[in-house]
Amino acid sequence: MTTIMPQSELVKKAVVYIYEQRKKYPKNFNKLLDQAGMRFNLSPKEAEMLKDFFKQSESDH
Repeated sequence: MTTIMPQSELVKKAVVYIYEQRKKYPKNFNKLLDQAGMRFNLSPKEAEMLKDFFKQSESDH
């Protein structure tokens, strides 16, 4: 049975997924973004926000 989640929950899960996967595969960031977008059914706008989020968090370090 499939559970319907609010989009904001899916974006949060995508962030966690990317953080976890980047520990294993640090050089495949764009591929991870694509995988997260497909896995969590993100819209193009949400995928772009996700990309911007990670760019911003990297520039803060």
